[in-house]
Amino acid sequence: MRIISGKYGGIKLVPVKSDRTRPTTDKVKESLFSMTGPYYEGGRFLDLFAGSGAVGIEAVSRGMTSAVLVDKQFQAIQAINENVAKIHAKDQFEVIKGNADTVLKQLAEAGQKFDMVFLDPPYRKQRIIDTIDRLMALDLLNEEAIIICETDNQTVLPISHGSVAAVKQKNYGLTNLTIYRYTEA
Repeated sequence: MRIISGKYGGIKLVPVKSDRTRPTTDKVKESLFSMTGPYYEGGRFLDLFAGSGAVGIEAVSRGMTSAVLVDKQFQAIQAINENVAKIHAKDQFEVIKGNADTVLKQLAEAGQKFDMVFLDPPYRKQRIIDTIDRLMALDLLNEEAIIICETDNQTVLPISHGSVAAVKQKNYGLTNLTIYRYTEA
């Protein structure tokens, strides 16, 4: 597992030392960034089920200004902190240990908003639509925000839901990616 491109491209990252996470493969990671625009000119990134932090670190490497990396597992937080330390950019990351619903409420209370969100919850606990509803209800999304959803190939997400509409959907074997764009109602 490595950072694929951008200013930190090529740096090897450590995986989570646990069998309770499923890392996003380099192939899927490369595809999701190709689908959303390979490089960015600023913006805030949120990874709500961050695992090793690889996707959020990749986003910052490709030009996002900062990333909030959230996970509830102790081993994941250890891996995220180790990976952030490897790139010497601690000021661009906020690492939070906690339950996704609780953290979303805290982020909203702090007035934070995001330009891109990555949702890859444990496959057996797919709650992506509920999480998107919560992001909208708590006003955590900037206008035109992108929401990237990674699911197993058995999960089919709707083309549109409330103020989000799918702009791309693609299958990668065992994994589906759905990219939504948020437009305020």
